[in-house]
Amino acid sequence: MPIAEKRLISEHIDQPGYTVDIDCYLKYGGYRDLQKALTMKGPDIVAEVKLSGLRGRGGAGFSCGMKWGFIDPKKNTKPVYLICNADESEPGTFKDRQIIYKDPHQLLEGMAIACYANNVHLAYIYIRGEFVLGAKILEKAIAEAKARRFLGKGIAGTKYDLEIYVHRGAGAYICGEETGLIESLEGKRPYPRIKPPYFPAVLGLYMSPTIVNNVETLCNIKHIVAMGGAAFAKLGTPNNTGTRMLCVSGDVEKPGYFEFEVGALTIGQLINDVCGGIKGGRQLKAVIPGGSSAKVLKAGERYKIKSKKPDGTIEDKEIGLEDIPLDFDTLAATGSMAGSGGIIVMDETRDMVECLSNIAVFYAHESCGQCTPCREGSLWMKKILHRLEHGRGHPDDVGLLKNVADNIAGKTICAFGEACAWPVQSFVVKFKNEFESRALGNGSLLPKKNGLLPVATPKTETV
Repeated sequence: MPIAEKRLISEHIDQPGYTVDIDCYLKYGGYRDLQKALTMKGPDIVAEVKLSGLRGRGGAGFSCGMKWGFIDPKKNTKPVYLICNADESEPGTFKDRQIIYKDPHQLLEGMAIACYANNVHLAYIYIRGEFVLGAKILEKAIAEAKARRFLGKGIAGTKYDLEIYVHRGAGAYICGEETGLIESLEGKRPYPRIKPPYFPAVLGLYMSPTIVNNVETLCNIKHIVAMGGAAFAKLGTPNNTGTRMLCVSGDVEKPGYFEFEVGALTIGQLINDVCGGIKGGRQLKAVIPGGSSAKVLKAGERYKIKSKKPDGTIEDKEIGLEDIPLDFDTLAATGSMAGSGGIIVMDETRDMVECLSNIAVFYAHESCGQCTPCREGSLWMKKILHRLEHGRGHPDDVGLLKNVADNIAGKTICAFGEACAWPVQSFVVKFKNEFESRALGNGSLLPKKNGLLPVATPKTETV
């Protein structure tokens, strides 16, 4: 029996008659949770968020309550800022923009509660430059909220003031990294900062304590206030609480975005029951489970994980790709990550050299250039993959490609190094035969009715 969605954040999105204006939002109970939060003390809201177990939905899966807790109001003498990271730019990810385009007031309400809880009076929504309509929708929503006294001076008749501004980025992937985003917001080149000492909670925007959360994370705050942290923590699985918006693309019959309790369904259930199976009845070949920077998972592989039994004891378990629950911890145990929730499905007809080459082109283009290993290495990997893809590979290219990736990961200021290295490391190891075949000039290996046969590859392009 198919697992039903648990629509919390996306409850009203795509509902007939539901619109982005504030009158519609209020009709569905909008800003009621903000009014409830304003009757509470800020530290009590922070405590509820910690109790909820909410983890960041932007990629790293870090505890939201713990991040907030890094700011000590007793020791802090500077203004505290909050930034909503709406620079959704991970290839394969498109959930946050659905919230922005279809339910902007939910984001504003979540932000307002988060700001009140942390004594923030000035907040920014840093939105990706390509989301032109999204920026206009948010600007209008802010104006509506101010007109109804849910933002601005004396919110909802209290003495609490809050201003929220929309800041449009220029479409740089590196601005999804929180310190690169802060640099950009300050009007500088978006070079990520070294941590330590520049942890945003200590030295963030304008060298002041700053909270950076993404769109989906902030939307969850209103629901935590509504139901309480303990009730929220009962959704999902231990240490993987709440719901998660998943966006599925690639070779499935019904791609799209969905919302389920974290860990409630497996990769196989998502592909087969929710998305209607692999397109054209073909076979599953691989899945990237957390956006393009996540390590690829290969069909047929077995993964050893630790699983908690009903009595609380831990047991060792071996599972296949389709049996992997979609939660933060299990995906990490398989060697990949839940990341941004962007699930890319690839069937048996996909040329993995071509797929990886496409990914490498993106990362070579998006590197900010601050760190030498990333700046040079991402370009080298792109060039090596280009010549492999176009039939001009060298016999030692596969080893060279892996070596370059190994010398980027862990050697850069921010996680962009890992983002461009991890796909290469995983693709080359898990589909080594395809890369070696191309390096030896045998063409790509694609499945035919009678097995794997080489397919001619054009050799006209040069690097």
